[in-house]
Amino acid sequence: MIELQNLEKRYTNPQTGAEVYAVKHLNLTFPDGEITALLGPSGCGKTTTLRMINRLIEPTGGRILVGGEDTRNVRPEVLRRRMGYVIQQIGLFPHLTVAQNVATVPDLLGQAKATTQRRVLELLDLVGLEPGQFAHKHPHELSGGQQQRVGVARALAADPPVLLMDEPFGALDPLARERVQDGFLDIQRRLKKTVVMVTHDIDEALKMGDKVALMNAGELAQFGTPDDLVRRPVSDFVRQFLGEDALLRQLAGRRAGELARPAAPGQNVQNLPRVDSTLDARSALSVMLRERAEAVAVMDGEQVRGVLNWHDLGPRE
Repeated sequence: MIELQNLEKRYTNPQTGAEVYAVKHLNLTFPDGEITALLGPSGCGKTTTLRMINRLIEPTGGRILVGGEDTRNVRPEVLRRRMGYVIQQIGLFPHLTVAQNVATVPDLLGQAKATTQRRVLELLDLVGLEPGQFAHKHPHELSGGQQQRVGVARALAADPPVLLMDEPFGALDPLARERVQDGFLDIQRRLKKTVVMVTHDIDEALKMGDKVALMNAGELAQFGTPDDLVRRPVSDFVRQFLGEDALLRQLAGRRAGELARPAAPGQNVQNLPRVDSTLDARSALSVMLRERAEAVAVMDGEQVRGVLNWHDLGPRE
């Protein structure tokens, strides 16, 4: 568990001498084994907060506890080796192969070569890069999405309990971004890392985050599940930032198969439009509108998994 207690970062304006808060009185707990998305407008303090967790930036007030230990009592280089770190620019070493890039941290830690080699192959397979095809390639031979997958594998190489991600998918085109996001969510379901992810993308925060911490001007505006923010905003800022289409944005992060229910008695499933269970719920709604249907049959291959009705997509208490 990561706890931020009255965390602050202040800078002095060189022209006026006045103190400016990048982060102010921030109290926040990131739950173990979950993804927390740090969301907010530019300059709200989300990246500064992330970098204070691994001491790339030193706080000027408050404290950070990781597993109950004050990070001020841990040498920065030791702390960082306990945390995976993924950035938008990926930062792969161009002269190293994919396998060598993934092995960087285990090599620094002096792990046995055979152990590291097994770990590298496991991770490449985990992130969807077939080791026989990709291990010996160099970064310039990969697509942007493939490079980002290597970055995730490298961050996981030393099996850190915490993973910090700074706009990790922001540089990808929309199709690649969705594929890599879905791949990462599959990995997270298996590994259950404690993930803190900075994003400016509302859709991404609502899709990826088990919890969302929305920041404004260095302070916490609201913390909760995506449902909490979308359906129960605590202020006009939260409501306006998410927008009037917040519910539709949230549906883009849900799969039709998650929301499908058994067919109602007498409901003729065979006459309903069909959608795959992996389709996002917003697209399923689009199919209903296009076909002028009140429901769709949700399919696992040729088998009917259930039915998704339009009223299942609206607010529920």
